[in-house]
Amino acid sequence: MGHLLDGAWTHENVLGERNADGLYIKRAAQYRHRITADGEGGFEAEPGRYHLYHATACPWAHRTVLFRVLKKLEPLVSLTDTAQEEGGRGWGFGPEGHLVPGTDHRARWLHELYTLGDPGCTTRVSVPTLWDAKTCKVVNNESSEIIRMFNAAFADHAPPTPDYYPAPLRNEIDAVNAFVLDGVNNAINGCGYSSSQAAYDMSFDKLFETLDALEDRLSRQRYLCGDAQTEADWRLFPNLVRFDPISYVGYKCNKRRVEDYPNLSNYLRDLYQTPGIAASCDIEGMKRGVFGKAGPIGSNGIVPRGPEIDHWRPHDRGRFAKAA
Repeated sequence: MGHLLDGAWTHENVLGERNADGLYIKRAAQYRHRITADGEGGFEAEPGRYHLYHATACPWAHRTVLFRVLKKLEPLVSLTDTAQEEGGRGWGFGPEGHLVPGTDHRARWLHELYTLGDPGCTTRVSVPTLWDAKTCKVVNNESSEIIRMFNAAFADHAPPTPDYYPAPLRNEIDAVNAFVLDGVNNAINGCGYSSSQAAYDMSFDKLFETLDALEDRLSRQRYLCGDAQTEADWRLFPNLVRFDPISYVGYKCNKRRVEDYPNLSNYLRDLYQTPGIAASCDIEGMKRGVFGKAGPIGSNGIVPRGPEIDHWRPHDRGRFAKAA
């Protein structure tokens, strides 16, 4: 996909994401500034100051869009979708370009924002990207940290909403997050991107061992950490909603579908039916972004028509304690 090297776009694979054995390894994000309520560190939570860049195709970016909805931040944090183009320079805005908030610069590619704020940077240009229109810098491009900021930093400016990272559950949430990150998020990418059979097999086995364990966990409780939704649920959701239409075929994760797991499939529908969430799940757009010619996996550009999945079907999760 290419990246920035000393402030210039390159298609060299200097920042590759496979190890010597061909196993996919996700590189750590490099922009890790924090937005806080009091502005400690230079980034204060202010309405209209920040802009979120995502891509419909990307499950990592989808997390941040979900939290923007769940925490009712739509009026406070603006949003722009990006997409990859055949022969392009990473995530882009289309031929018409995009007027970068806080500047008079019309960008064609997302990487231009990175060099506006950090002219000599060497970095992968990823979504989500959180931009500050006041300092004209990238604040953060690590999804797990952006959702924590969205969960807490804007509380004084947004309507009351649940806390998805409550103090009594933080150790459990962190443990579940680590389990899901390794066994679902990275394992799916390992199946799709690894360049050796052994690396693929290892990722495949880990993925389905993890899904089996999550199926068992959800046989005893409504959500991953008890009877209320937490951050852990919304970190898993983007991969679950993409699994049957995309990962099962496109990423060679074809042992079982989510539909074949009674608890996981009912749980997925429970989350999908949370107010506001369905509108953030453009499944056909996700498929176009992955299977199109510029998508992240090898494809001739033909987008699969199926499968037919009705996420509005009734679910059985009400048999557990009611969510807060």
